Amino acid sequence: MHGMNDSPTREIATTAAGMIVDDGLGYGAAKRRALKLLGLPKTTPLPGNEELEDAVREHIALFCPDTQAQELLALRQLALQWMGRLAQFRPHLSAAVWRGTATRNSDIQIELFCDDSKSAEWTLIELNREYRASTVSGLHGDPVEALSLNDFCCGLNAVVGVHLLVYDHDDLRGALRPDAKGRAQRGDLAAARRMLPIQEATHE
Repeated sequence: MHGMNDSPTREIATTAAGMIVDDGLGYGAAKRRALKLLGLPKTTPLPGNEELEDAVREHIALFCPDTQAQELLALRQLALQWMGRLAQFRPHLSAAVWRGTATRNSDIQIELFCDDSKSAEWTLIELNREYRASTVSGLHGDPVEALSLNDFCCGLNAVVGVHLLVYDHDDLRGALRPDAKGRAQRGDLAAARRMLPIQEATHE
């Protein structure tokens, strides 16, 4: 079985991590681009997502620990605003903003667990927010509807993407299972609020 001790695999992870942090690429796209950039055979074993996340954390710690911390805080503040607006849909923060690896190039991903999948769309309409609907890969690789919009992030002084993945209410139980390292893969409004510095959480 191949692992991160294999030099080409490690090199792919290191190169892909830079693309994720600096360019905002997704994990799959970053792996493929790194493989091509390094001129390695297509049969070269790719790092798993957990190994790649470790490489991302190493890249951040080495190249941009201070700026990334401030950018992550700004994204979490904006995510909490959206989770508050959509509180009735049991919002859970996930992906890079939840796991702490997000930068100004990252989008915000919030998962909604609704009794009626269309109610989230009606709420966006009531908020007078333009959005686009699409189908993406969700829990366990199954297709799920995503409502995507752009919003201005004051902390970054930039527009960022916000993606709302709409699940059935009953999907929530399975979504709370930890990953292979025992880490939560998503968190509700209270858990996300606890990620803010005390003074920030107090003002939420």
